[in-house]
Amino acid sequence: MLVKRHFEAMVFAYLAEELRTGDIAVDGAAEYGDWSSHLLSFDECRPLLAAYCAEAGLPESTAEFVAELKRRHRQAAEHLDAGYVDNEDLTFAKDGTPTLKRLGGLGTSVAATKPGAEIKARMPERTLIEIASRTAYRLGWHRHFGPASGHDNKLRKPQERYVLTTFACGSNMGPAEAARHIEGITAHEISLAKNRHITLAKLNKAITDVVNAFAQLDVVKAWGDGSSVGTDGTQVDTYIDNLLAETSIRYGGFGGIAYHYVSDNYIALFSRFVPCGAWEAIYIIDGLLANASEVQPKTVHADTQGQSFPVFTLAHLFGFDLMPRIRNWKGLTFFQHTDQVAYHHIDSLFRGKGGNRNIIDWELVKKMWPDLMRVAISIREGRLNSVPATPRSPRWPATPASHPKRSPAGRKAVTWRPAGAEPSIPVDEGIKHAPYSVSFPLGWSGWPAGERISPSASPAQTMHGQRRPSTSQQMGS
Repeated sequence: MLVKRHFEAMVFAYLAEELRTGDIAVDGAAEYGDWSSHLLSFDECRPLLAAYCAEAGLPESTAEFVAELKRRHRQAAEHLDAGYVDNEDLTFAKDGTPTLKRLGGLGTSVAATKPGAEIKARMPERTLIEIASRTAYRLGWHRHFGPASGHDNKLRKPQERYVLTTFACGSNMGPAEAARHIEGITAHEISLAKNRHITLAKLNKAITDVVNAFAQLDVVKAWGDGSSVGTDGTQVDTYIDNLLAETSIRYGGFGGIAYHYVSDNYIALFSRFVPCGAWEAIYIIDGLLANASEVQPKTVHADTQGQSFPVFTLAHLFGFDLMPRIRNWKGLTFFQHTDQVAYHHIDSLFRGKGGNRNIIDWELVKKMWPDLMRVAISIREGRLNSVPATPRSPRWPATPASHPKRSPAGRKAVTWRPAGAEPSIPVDEGIKHAPYSVSFPLGWSGWPAGERISPSASPAQTMHGQRRPSTSQQMGS
């Protein structure tokens, strides 16, 4: 028997989900929420064009922009074709279907284990509160906290109060539980500092101070140079009465997604919360632009949630190299820069089922170049956020009809990224490792439990064989 109330709830729940992902649209709704109305006109962009292109490393004219894309595409294809013989991981079937061999785990070398054990034995044990106190004293990151009026905080011991508040909230303990376990402070004192003296903007400034100082350490430079960053999301349980809270089908929990950016030298640069049902790729650019630290990576690794034609295009316009894992990449169509060139080994990669070559529509790129610059410069100038300018559908590839201005350039970027990999190195080695380093950065989740983390040859090596931390431990990190 059909229950009317249950049926109506089901219909509206499904309708809300389809509206949120963009699979259903209300006729005329764009008149009320048209993100393109916030774009600068091209005449307004002209005075800013030279400075923006110099910053992003882009040519300043349409012809030079297209020529540069053609050059990069040609070099990537020639590079892959020349190294195909020495590439043991990439092969082509008789029908032209590409195959990439699966990489096995390398494990932890003995040379890295012995120094790591010695360093762990010599490293003094410190608590999280002690670490927070020392960094606050040396860096003064707590100076960013204070009342909204900008006046004096009027606290007897502001450093102590802000350190304890940061520990209580950062470890997910909360004011009440922190007051029960820490003598000399009440839940009201922690709550007052948390609600009236600390905002998200102030917290990000404090994080920037810590990141900049941490990047100066010698041990950090031994792990990487900060030129690349890995991004990944982790489901975190939250209260039900939260605007971001919803059921996650992928993770099987209720809450939100904590989206992290961790550089190749294992510095957590930026984090933000996103809805569970959102396609994570649409938030990549926003987080990179919000990173105000001195560590400014240009290569971005992500898992399959980082796939999106428009995001590939926006990444190129902002000077980033987006390198996500590609889902079902055998079914993708690889485009060639011209039909006048044939390759000895990889020619079948650019041919369709009928044998015709897949050529990029460069005339469409030329036509839409002014609009591409309008979108990029408008985002850079703060006229709009990169999130609403990107399709919210969790399906990939993005429907070209929804954003036709950015799809051709996005297809171009998708094609040259895999083709430009070093032939002597497995094409997905760096892409495979990067999200792992984001999911378990430095093993910080063990610190609240009293474990010490050894700064061995690579922080990722300390995680081999370690069980996955619980949600509460991850939030504590």
